Amino acid sequence: MKKPKPAQCNSAAKRSKVPKTVDEYLAAVPEPARSTLKEVRAAILAAAPAETTEIISYGMPMYKDKGTLIGFAAFPKHCSLFLATPSLLKMFKSELSRYEVLKGTIRFPTDEPVPASLVKKIVKARVAQNDQKKTP
Repeated sequence: MKKPKPAQCNSAAKRSKVPKTVDEYLAAVPEPARSTLKEVRAAILAAAPAETTEIISYGMPMYKDKGTLIGFAAFPKHCSLFLATPSLLKMFKSELSRYEVLKGTIRFPTDEPVPASLVKKIVKARVAQNDQKKTP
């Protein structure tokens, strides 16, 4: 399977070039999604280990520590959180019931972030999963 080119992403962050940093990505996102994603980013960084790296992958912000933790993106009519594994959706099924959930994705309104407390719980659960992975 070929990886899609980042420029093909239907993200609300319209740009002529792919961002190199999360700050560049967010600067290209229109309001109110920009403020919403800044809140999501703050919650992710508060819960993630200090060694977590913030990268741009597939044209959107992703967070890694011993593997992928979580990512996010803005689209014209919603924002999304991209979970590294669908098992996290099962763990938080009741808390996510008000959102549109697809495989490993949570969709939420551009002007209403997922509560920081829930984002932090999801990130911490993913960190625990990554810590349990066996290294070769």
